[in-house]
Amino acid sequence: MADEDSGTGLPASLEMAWGLRERPGKGPRPTLTLPRIVEAAVALAATEGMDAVSMGRVAKELGASTMSLYRYVAAKEELYVLMADAGVGTPPPLPPGAQDLGWRELLTQWAYAQRAVLMANSWILRIPITAPPATPNQLAWMDRGLAAMAGTGLEEGEKLSTIILIGGLVRNEATMAADMIDAIVKSGVTPQQALDRYVRTLRLLAGPDAHPAVTRLLDSDAFSGSGEPDFQFRFGLERILDGLAPLVAGRAGTG
Repeated sequence: MADEDSGTGLPASLEMAWGLRERPGKGPRPTLTLPRIVEAAVALAATEGMDAVSMGRVAKELGASTMSLYRYVAAKEELYVLMADAGVGTPPPLPPGAQDLGWRELLTQWAYAQRAVLMANSWILRIPITAPPATPNQLAWMDRGLAAMAGTGLEEGEKLSTIILIGGLVRNEATMAADMIDAIVKSGVTPQQALDRYVRTLRLLAGPDAHPAVTRLLDSDAFSGSGEPDFQFRFGLERILDGLAPLVAGRAGTG
């Protein structure tokens, strides 16, 4: 249990998440706990979306007063951070003989694992990123990504920049997918019907004189293609790793 100033620079609620504080203050042991509060908030976000999450609504779900939540979480923004940490969970561990797989495969696994978590818990994407990772699970994901590049010869700052870049791709692609899925569900059509409608609209709007590149796109098989559902994500990820490969190879040659 931490004292009044533990030196971490974290809010008390995040210190409790790390196990540095057992409970928010002195007196009789309260019936609420931080894990119960976060669990209720996550359940609310998963069923009704982030717009439904407020301190008052979470308190109501727990049968408690709103003010009682503030003994554990000083602000709604702190609750959001704890919710995101609970939502992402712990990352998959490095597989046995991980370094034999190579840095590229390990980063690919890391990226796909993150993407799967965000797609399954799209409410996390509605929480703004306001600070670097400082919660238990978020830091574990960060460590897992950095560990994938052990032995590459990359400087630590370069490893950090790499996982920030890949993490940005993951979040952006997952956000676009979640937005499109929400729109499709609201429209009452299937994904294929939505795509067909978009192609018809483009054909009506784009002409070979004003939009020659778009016309060539429409005349290709880009919208019918192989039907691989994650083609865009895989393409972007592979191009990032392609760009990193010469740097890793160069460091190996000089190291």
